[in-house]
Amino acid sequence: MNGDILIVEDEAAIADVIAYALRTEGFIPHLCPLGEEALARLRAGVFSLVILDVGLQDLSGFEVCRQLRTFSDVPVIFLTARSDEVDRVLGLEIGGDDYVAKPFSPRELVARVRVILRRLSPRPVETPAAAFEQDARARRIRYRGQALDLTRYEYLLLGTLLSQPERIFTRSQLMEEVWSGAEESADRTVDTHVKTLRAKLRAIDPEADPIQTHRGVGYSLSVRTLCV
Repeated sequence: MNGDILIVEDEAAIADVIAYALRTEGFIPHLCPLGEEALARLRAGVFSLVILDVGLQDLSGFEVCRQLRTFSDVPVIFLTARSDEVDRVLGLEIGGDDYVAKPFSPRELVARVRVILRRLSPRPVETPAAAFEQDARARRIRYRGQALDLTRYEYLLLGTLLSQPERIFTRSQLMEEVWSGAEESADRTVDTHVKTLRAKLRAIDPEADPIQTHRGVGYSLSVRTLCV
């Protein structure tokens, strides 16, 4: 996760104070005064977090967040001169991660930024060899330090197996977890995706076979095969 923070605030003095506070803590602030411009920049670039004023001149911050959530899960901290509970609830319900009322302490705002980014930072899956590392927000899994090029369903399938190592998932359980509502044959769909997953894992480590087959039942992720 990079340190680029987008500040969407049309009051230049406030934006400059926030940018200074972030910069002194090692972040890279980017200033933007309008909602439409912010959406365009968020579509074009990668930011770790957005600090979003509710009272912008063109779009409200709530509307910016609604549109943002159609294409990005980047965390959002709302800034507002209003402190009504209904506004705080609305901001969180439409996808905001935190809500700060003006006037505020720049140091406290930076501390809230750090808390959110720390919470969202990738954590290694706890296996004996730490062979896998999963970043749920970015929908990315690394194996033996290398990023896996996974399709959506391969990612969901491997993530399900990683969630409970050694547990045997039946094909029906995997269908419910990964292909909820799908009408395909459980055997054919699950087996095909396990086969492609194994090929991608073996391309990195030909000696290991972490996905174990339990004939007539299903599959599990065996931590015993991950030991160095």
